[in-house]
This record gives sequence, C-alpha cells and structure tokens, in this order.
Amino acid sequence: MIERFRERAHAVRNRPLPPVAGEERAHFVRQAETDFQDFAIIGDAEPSIEDGFLVLRIDLRPPEARGE
Repeated sequence: MIERFRERAHAVRNRPLPPVAGEERAHFVRQAETDFQDFAIIGDAEPSIEDGFLVLRIDLRPPEARGE
C-alpha cells in the first residue's frame, strides 16, 4: 500500500498539464499540488498493525531534528 502511494505521488509530480488556460489551469495546478502532498505524506509513512488497527507513523519534524 505504501509503495502505491509513493507511485501515485511520482505520477502526480510528473503529470503533464492539460491544454487548458486561465482559472481551469490554476485549479488543475492547485489540485495536483494537493494530490502530490497527500500521496507523498502517506508514501513516507511507516506502517504497522497494532491491536488490529493499521497505524501510519508520519514524522513531521524537520530533517535536521530527525538526525538525517
């Protein structure tokens, strides 16, 4: 599942712009940015199953605080 979200984030990032202009283009770009962010967040999660629940741990600390 996590890999599918990583693939979706990559696909959204590399999605070509349709031949639209003006407000429709701006809406498409905003939606692509939101889609990418959503998919990338889930794609970066560390999954586990705890007491029958799928738990996705997402580290929101800045990279320097993670020790990377």
